[in-house]
Amino acid sequence: MPIAPAPSSYQPETPITALAEWLGDPVDAARFPETRVRFRNDRWAAAVGLSDLTDERWQAHFGRFEPLPDNLLRPLALRYHGHQFRVYNPEIGDGRGFLFAQMRDGAGRLLDLGTKGSGQTPWSRAGDGRLTLKGAVREILATEMLEALGVYTSKTFSVVETGEALWRGDEPSPTRSAVLTRLSHGHIRIGTFQRLLALDQRDEMDALVDYCLTRFPGPPPPDDAPAREQPAVRLMHLVVERLADLAASWMVAGFVHGVLNTDNMNISGESFDYGPWRFLPRWQPGFTAAYFDHAGLYAFGRQPEALHWNCAQLALALRLLADAPPLIAALERFGPLYTAALGRRWCWRLGVATKGPEADAELVAASERLLTRSEDPPDRFFHAHRGGRDAPAEIAALLADRDRADSSHAYWSDERPQTMVIEEVESLWQPIAEHDDWDPLTRKIAAIRRMGEAHGPAPVPSGHSPSG
Repeated sequence: MPIAPAPSSYQPETPITALAEWLGDPVDAARFPETRVRFRNDRWAAAVGLSDLTDERWQAHFGRFEPLPDNLLRPLALRYHGHQFRVYNPEIGDGRGFLFAQMRDGAGRLLDLGTKGSGQTPWSRAGDGRLTLKGAVREILATEMLEALGVYTSKTFSVVETGEALWRGDEPSPTRSAVLTRLSHGHIRIGTFQRLLALDQRDEMDALVDYCLTRFPGPPPPDDAPAREQPAVRLMHLVVERLADLAASWMVAGFVHGVLNTDNMNISGESFDYGPWRFLPRWQPGFTAAYFDHAGLYAFGRQPEALHWNCAQLALALRLLADAPPLIAALERFGPLYTAALGRRWCWRLGVATKGPEADAELVAASERLLTRSEDPPDRFFHAHRGGRDAPAEIAALLADRDRADSSHAYWSDERPQTMVIEEVESLWQPIAEHDDWDPLTRKIAAIRRMGEAHGPAPVPSGHSPSG
């Protein structure tokens, strides 16, 4: 999980075109009244050879979506189905976004540039295909904070204000508009496989499995895994490993995604598509992010369960290619993998060495009891006790013979940690809304990246691709 990605030359490569006929629909971007660059992620632009673009060229590519050299000639709105709050919906797809370009980064990974708010597509239904500027700012904050906390997340690559007045039921309207471009390691979702199952498209499913194994590679399944040589089974093992780690990374970050539908689950294991997200103000398993999640289906403490359920839907889809027992065997690994990932990531954020799943699980449980009792925000807990310093007795006893991480970075001497609770999000938006003042947001991004430098690279499970 690179904190500062390695610079690279621009290396376009578009293998998605081999699947394009049945994977998506060619579309055109909306014509916006204006294109004003508001955010450009130059450190990740450098990783894909695009940091030298002038603002004028940046507007052309990420505001008007003129094709990048030797890349996709037209954007592709992807088709998929999905369970939305556990109700199957076959009428969805990229309704306000598209795949714009593909290229390799300095680590050799194939990455995608996709959009949000770029206009209507065949899958827009009654939507206008647009994004509010506040929604784009919220996605900047979510991705920057999660990246700094070691979560494998999409990156907010660009935000361009588009000059339209939008009406939304959950924001004061009319409100400003924007188009966002995100950098991701792929846009293939569990819902993509569900669609192929629903249409009984076995050949296409076989091609998609091959694409995912080639473009998002990982280690083979365990030696004792049944039918481990079958491509669909191999992919199932990789996705289980990735999503178990993703669930653990959200829990350690104190993050609530809010909408964990199967169309929001990326085969690459990335977190993406940030709508009603929240960071915890205190340790509360029942905390929800979406006001419409009345049953708490996607509450903070239920996120591992939700991702396990979503993996089960992938297993059902892959039954088109493989027998059930080996897919179930892969699915059954989720629990132990999640427990191990939670302990590994908890120790990383606390700045102590791991001691194995059982000892780490004991440390996590003791920490959770303390957090629940004290009602302190989790960010404060990890910052105050970094490397075991000032640890309460019940925690100190579990850290006695563990190595400690280097905590010499000046961040660890700050009076308080960086946080991103909803009140801070609103306070960062107000200067933009009222005075078009972007300085507080710029300063916050710099402070978050400084925190990421202090944490250093997160522990990456074997199921992730190199530098993933």
